[in-house]
Amino acid sequence: MTQALASAAELTRADLSFLIHPFAASTSTERMIVTRGKGARIWDIDGREYIDGTGGGLWANLVGHGREELAEVARSQMADLGWFCTFWEFTNPSQIALAERVVSMAPEGITKVNFTAGGSESIETALKMARLFHFEGGNPDKQWILSRRSSYHGAGYGSTAATDFDWLRRGFGPQPARFEHLTPPWPYHEELYGGQDPTDFLVEELERTIEQLGPDNIAAFLGEPIMGVGGMLVPPDDYWPRVAALLREHDILLILDEVVTGFGRTGHRFAADKYGLNPDIIVTAKGITSGYFPVGAVLATERVAARVTADDHGFTIGYTYAGHPVGAAVALANLDIIEREGLIERAAAMGERLAHRLATLTDIPLVGEVRNVGLMAAVEIVTDRTTRAPMASVDAIAAEIRDKHGAIVRPSVGSSLILSPPLVIDDDDLDTCVKAIREVLERTSVDGRVADARPART
Repeated sequence: MTQALASAAELTRADLSFLIHPFAASTSTERMIVTRGKGARIWDIDGREYIDGTGGGLWANLVGHGREELAEVARSQMADLGWFCTFWEFTNPSQIALAERVVSMAPEGITKVNFTAGGSESIETALKMARLFHFEGGNPDKQWILSRRSSYHGAGYGSTAATDFDWLRRGFGPQPARFEHLTPPWPYHEELYGGQDPTDFLVEELERTIEQLGPDNIAAFLGEPIMGVGGMLVPPDDYWPRVAALLREHDILLILDEVVTGFGRTGHRFAADKYGLNPDIIVTAKGITSGYFPVGAVLATERVAARVTADDHGFTIGYTYAGHPVGAAVALANLDIIEREGLIERAAAMGERLAHRLATLTDIPLVGEVRNVGLMAAVEIVTDRTTRAPMASVDAIAAEIRDKHGAIVRPSVGSSLILSPPLVIDDDDLDTCVKAIREVLERTSVDGRVADARPART
């Protein structure tokens, strides 16, 4: 049986028989079989067309689907060199060129890159790098990692420990030692801050935590500049500069998790630029290839890089497919498209238009708040605007938007509907997404059930 000959029913049966899907319960028997894409549109095996409001489901796609030039770059690189390792003295021209390109795009102070095959691997690398940095500097006790509640940093061992969702750690056993989770910057939920200004509260909490754990015991603060999975949480403008200043005071490294925000989604090359930050380490993936090939990258300052490579054994962290020549070639071509087509500037301009469209949803009683930075946005759904109580689940709402309107939006953990489309999405498709959200929310009750309105589209 081949995909070309198999029916949707046959493929679904095979999928249910042989595959384990991340985050899908065994009781879930629905499968959406995606077969092709073009721009900000995708098609399923039955020929139904959808607007991809999610960048491939996981924020990754920036340049749109079906880019034949990326396929040709991959084919050409495979014909020359499909793969060879990059450990020890081995390297390849594509990896070298990509490292130079990424450094040229990064915030001031970043001078070195270590490649991986994705975001989780990059977070693992960054955590090890931070602890190794202090160890080699004569401070072996600086091992604590600070992160935030409602954060998501990946599916590895250390990255799961830095993440703060209990359901993700089910069966995980004892957590790796020395991870501490702080309050997230979520100004809409003012009850989190006891009546204080959110940034004042959060900085004071950080100060207390540093004092309690001891500054000589803390290696790094790991944070998403804008928290994605937790609900696209946008911090106050003064939050990151004040956090960064406090960390520098105590020689605690700042690791920015820009797996989602890197390479243009926010209307900036990196979200660090938006907040005027010069982090010690930046973690990125996804947008570096728009998901066309699994590539991640850990960017470091000269100070960090020099220390973690000083030992005779060098940087003792590596992955088989790090610096993959095909992935690096695809990444370079992807970054060329982003620059040539002005997609970072487009994300900023389209983000402003999206903000105006989303603001029209606030007359719906279930809408607590709308948020966006560039082309990443959230509509937070509540059952009571006074108490700001979150809806238990927005999964049924997202499914209805997809099935009835052909627009794919992502339900977040924080009871929000998330939009993170390819940066090439046009005005009409953005309008359709927002109108679809409105139409479905107007049929939704406070218990999350969506009333029938019309037959599912064909």
